[in-house]
Amino acid sequence: MNIVNKLTIQHLKQNKRRTLVTIFGVIISVAMIAAVTTLGVSFLDLFKKQSIANEGEWHVSYENVSKEQIQEIQEDEQTHASFLSRNDGYALLTGSENENKPYVFIKSFDTAGLKNYPVHLKEGRLPEASNEVVLSEHIETNGGVSYQVGDELTLQVGERVNTLPDADPERELKQTDSLIQLDGETAETIAETAEQTFKIVGMIDRPEWEPTWSPGYTIISFVDHNEADLSADVSVIVKDINKDIFDHAGALANSIGLEKTFLRFNDSLLRYYGVTDNANLQTTLYSLLAIIVAVIMIGSIALIYNAFAISVSERSRHLGMLSSVGATKRQKRNSVFFEGFVIALISIPLGIIAGLTGIWITFLLINDMIEGALGISEKLTVVITPMSIVTACLLSLATIFISTYLPAVKASKISAIDAIRQSQDVKLTGKKIKTPKLVRKLFGIEGEIGLKNLKRNKRRYNVTVFSLVISILLFLSVSYFTDSLKKSLELSQEGINFDIRVSLNSSNEEKSEQLASIKEFDLVESSVLQKQIDLNFYVTEEEAALPFQEDIKSGLMELDEKGVPYYASVTSLDEKNFKDYAEQIGAKSFTDEPLKSHPVILVNTAQYEDAESGKFVETEAVFKEIGDSLSLFYYDYEQSIENEFADVTIVAQTNVIPMGVNYGGIGGVNLITTEAVFNELVTTDTQEMANSSVFLRSSDPLKLQDMIEDADADLYVYNLYKARQEQEQLILILSVFTYGFIALITMISVANIFNTISTSVSLRKREFAMLKSVGMTPMGFNKMISYESLFYGLKSLLYGLPLSFIVMYLIYYATTSSFEYTFEIPWMNIIYCIISIFLIVGTAMLYSIRKVNKDNIIESIKQENI
Repeated sequence: MNIVNKLTIQHLKQNKRRTLVTIFGVIISVAMIAAVTTLGVSFLDLFKKQSIANEGEWHVSYENVSKEQIQEIQEDEQTHASFLSRNDGYALLTGSENENKPYVFIKSFDTAGLKNYPVHLKEGRLPEASNEVVLSEHIETNGGVSYQVGDELTLQVGERVNTLPDADPERELKQTDSLIQLDGETAETIAETAEQTFKIVGMIDRPEWEPTWSPGYTIISFVDHNEADLSADVSVIVKDINKDIFDHAGALANSIGLEKTFLRFNDSLLRYYGVTDNANLQTTLYSLLAIIVAVIMIGSIALIYNAFAISVSERSRHLGMLSSVGATKRQKRNSVFFEGFVIALISIPLGIIAGLTGIWITFLLINDMIEGALGISEKLTVVITPMSIVTACLLSLATIFISTYLPAVKASKISAIDAIRQSQDVKLTGKKIKTPKLVRKLFGIEGEIGLKNLKRNKRRYNVTVFSLVISILLFLSVSYFTDSLKKSLELSQEGINFDIRVSLNSSNEEKSEQLASIKEFDLVESSVLQKQIDLNFYVTEEEAALPFQEDIKSGLMELDEKGVPYYASVTSLDEKNFKDYAEQIGAKSFTDEPLKSHPVILVNTAQYEDAESGKFVETEAVFKEIGDSLSLFYYDYEQSIENEFADVTIVAQTNVIPMGVNYGGIGGVNLITTEAVFNELVTTDTQEMANSSVFLRSSDPLKLQDMIEDADADLYVYNLYKARQEQEQLILILSVFTYGFIALITMISVANIFNTISTSVSLRKREFAMLKSVGMTPMGFNKMISYESLFYGLKSLLYGLPLSFIVMYLIYYATTSSFEYTFEIPWMNIIYCIISIFLIVGTAMLYSIRKVNKDNIIESIKQENI
């Protein structure tokens, strides 16, 4: 080790506080980078495990293929493994006590399928022949029909057929389609039945992949490869998972004569491998990732750079003395690089350990939260890969190198005379420290002296301001990034805001009272009783949504002589929920309004997926004003005529939906009103068009569903708990990740700001002592420091907020390739940020000044500023 490097180490030891603060900042930065890489790998691993637990491990499914086609698929070069499955049909379940689940649904797998698909055996064994089945325990616990292992089960197996007059005969009814009912009666049947007898060889847990609203209890049989006329679905695990999977599967389907409508991908699993066939979504994800990674790198580099810049400033006299005794520019530059290397040698291992430990502790805390609150069966574990550690090390080294580069160049240029005289940082002229007269008028002599001090120590002032600007930029950018992803998630998942819907295909008063009584059940946390009817109205071209106006102008849509047709979903809320809703949106109660004809609240927001661009779009649904009326009508399909219904008056507009209401699509609106107004609108003639529902949120939705079904089998229970689980799971994990990142960045920022301000104050001891010696009182001194803090905060906000707006808009712009909604400034986050900036600066100043106030004035004046 040469003499310059030895002196560098000696300097680090002598300035222990600054060295420790620098090491601490770098450790947090490295921990953050290690956390980002490991978190990404760990979360993807969790999502993969959960997707496999819910839907089995497969990537591509070729549906309804023959024996010869199966062989070609299995022999394909990209097929790693495969298994067979088949939907064998439905049969009536004799004795079922649940009127909404009158069937059993028979699903068959081969041996590999039973291993790869999530089938959890409770008793007996899995089927090994086509005449053997295992039954879901849900048949007994929910349907009230008891079977034992060893029993024989004879069924009339066929396909569900919709018996409604306007039904599409080509549309196949699946497990995801709930039981079709009309006026409380079943409007479907089982057709083309064939008798089959099975032996029950085992019992299984209710399958995770069976929707709660499906009309059939799942039973599982066996697919025999030796069947002469074998036809089944082939699910394939591919060898190389990449974006070519879609083209390759399409080409394979085409080569074996299979239509692409019979080709299905396991999108929920593939997306966690970073594979999707939605080009817009990929662009959005990569754009957002590029922006946020750039913010991380810039923030880390800037904050670590400040620590080394201060170090070079403090070492300037020392470097000048080295120069005077023959040190070359290269030696001085390398001394700073060596300092960075020493810091990296200590910080990177500790940072990686801290990052991994932090993730491990975080996972311990949120695993119970996720499993308890969201019902996720898989554990979130720390997945460490060599690539993630190497990436963290390389990114950390690159960050430290870039951070040291400019200080190193500056160090090499310091001349011996300038360094010994300490003239390189403070180069004063009267013009440079001149302050506006307004400052003295507003803040007094203390404010003017404070501002002159900042101008005189401009480099340290700018370093501190820069640190604050970076902190503002990082906080607002990352918080807006989180909010944008949440908004995108809501648009793509339709904003499910309830657990259970219990409904009737009628607004009958007696049945509505039965629904209302459900709100009093145990386990119900919040509820709303709704009545709803679907109607139509017309608007002019100028009042139609912008997409309609564009289609009319381009000739894609013909304008009816009555105007642009719209549909309206008129929904009533019970008295308490309507009052709460009106207060939430800032609307007056209808009783406070002047007497108007059938007052309604217009939810003037439409959300839809654009067919051409594939974007999820949010736009204004219709251009109507408060006070306008809508002439509602309903269409009689039997007589092909429009029947007048009623006129309603818009008394308020909002983009907020109450529980149980989804945003309308393009060409539709939601109208919210009171139960009293709804009852006036819906007469005896139109009562059959309306329906009643109660929407519930519960601490245990699955148990509550059983309680409701036991209480009244005529009620239709639609449980969306699992759909809400998935949405809240993503938002929760996203929030933990992003706000954890904000916490780490904030710690680096605070450490750096404290370091900068305390170093600056420490170097100004002599100046403060001189001000006190010429008569500045403690109160005046504190005012001067307070004004300096104010100037720090104001200038950092002056630069930080506009830069943050630019980055936020870039994030918004990146999401517009897949989602379309209005750019909104996050005012609450900005307010939090402003308060935090002044708190951080003020606290750092007070901490530093408290130490200075303990010093003796005479000793401070005698002190050399080195």
